Amino acid sequence: MRKLGFLTIGLFDEADPRTGHEATLRLIELGEQLGFDSTWVRHRHLQYGISSPIAVLAAASQRTRHIELGTAVIPLGWENPLRLAEDLATVDILSGERLNPGVSVGPPMHYDRVRRSLYPDTADAEDFSHTRVRRLLDLVRGEPASDVEGSEGFEQFSRRVQPHSPGLAARMWYGAGSLHSARWAGEQGMNLLTSSVVKAEESTDFTAIQLSHIRTFRAHHPDGEQARVSQGLVVIPTDTATPSQRARYEEYARQRTPRTASPQGPARMMFAPDLVGPSELIAEQLLDNAAFREVDEVAFALPFTFTPADYAQILTDMATRLGPALGWQPSR
Repeated sequence: MRKLGFLTIGLFDEADPRTGHEATLRLIELGEQLGFDSTWVRHRHLQYGISSPIAVLAAASQRTRHIELGTAVIPLGWENPLRLAEDLATVDILSGERLNPGVSVGPPMHYDRVRRSLYPDTADAEDFSHTRVRRLLDLVRGEPASDVEGSEGFEQFSRRVQPHSPGLAARMWYGAGSLHSARWAGEQGMNLLTSSVVKAEESTDFTAIQLSHIRTFRAHHPDGEQARVSQGLVVIPTDTATPSQRARYEEYARQRTPRTASPQGPARMMFAPDLVGPSELIAEQLLDNAAFREVDEVAFALPFTFTPADYAQILTDMATRLGPALGWQPSR
């Protein structure tokens, strides 16, 4: 394994949001100290988790120097591609070109309930298809956003998004849960984020589905087998956990296990089992996973509801025990 990363949701208390956001930033700092290659943040709109991942990563960029900073993922249905392209380029410049934006498409969650606030005048006209990603990619790559350029009085204008970060386009990721999306991401030359959730289209075997996504993506990507894919599963090593922590982790996974047995809901979503236990056991399970063997970078997802002390223990065990058991070594 070449790159080890982790993903966090960044929960906070409504009555004290600063403490939760600070805890997320300290976790990112710890990840850098432990030698992780990347950290990724989720989004949570109108919930008690990170609603503005780019703002959080802008802060993280000033408190770290090496670790790559990613989003997994920004749902573009909530975003204006032009404004987002400006924010992404700005944070990429501030971070020293460490930003790895992951995006997805589709209507916003609970769209019927938020459409009047989000798009009061254009709700029925908004396009939530892959076209929205194409707009973002074009703008990030430097395609014209305007036909105004040059001087107007004392002001200077650019046809393309400013600042322009030339390397950012190569670090754009797509979070795909279906075979069609995986193929489309490959055709666009993007990188692929796979997670613990996929659509049960051609099978009800999670690993087989994820493996088909990875292979289809690379078959349609200009870089072929060298195209970047990151796998994200919920992984909880318990090597240095206290007995109470282990019991809590095992109960967390037990409660979530039933949903892994069969497709869930009208969309037929399949969930991967959470991996809990000593690093040696988890490494054996991962190395036996055909989809894991296809990738050389991961972004292991941290559980949603644990404490900062729990996350510190899990990250430390990942970096010092699980990573080496998978052949990973810190690059610094």
